[in-house]
Amino acid sequence: MSESKTWFCRTEEDTAEIGRKLASIARRGDCFALYGTLGMGKSVLCRAFIRSLADAGEVPSPTFTLVQSYPAEEFEIYHFDLYRLKSPEEIFELGMEEALCEGVCLIEWPEKMGAYLPRRAFRVDISAEKDGRRITVTGPERLNALE
Repeated sequence: MSESKTWFCRTEEDTAEIGRKLASIARRGDCFALYGTLGMGKSVLCRAFIRSLADAGEVPSPTFTLVQSYPAEEFEIYHFDLYRLKSPEEIFELGMEEALCEGVCLIEWPEKMGAYLPRRAFRVDISAEKDGRRITVTGPERLNALE
């Protein structure tokens, strides 16, 4: 069964807090698909998620490398930025299959995956509002544990 939670974020720190909340319920094999136009805060959310679970000082956006990985206590965190992908099949060259099985994946621009995006993925929609951002997350019942 799918649940949904929505937050309104006025600041970058508010967006980062959502990243930390999502990290608190993450399990090996989870996939977080982040949707939103350029500049919506996808990378901000991902950085906070990663820093809350991994000992990572610098967390660069994987815009040019396409993927960065970070060892955490219970699993590896894989941060994908698929903006520059030309075809969905390119995900296999990035090690996406293994990452989806062995770790937790944060995927910016998941629409570039086409039909390869796992059905079980958490969907994170970030949209602009007058005074901030609206973040809606849809996923398993574990979302109910979040405030």
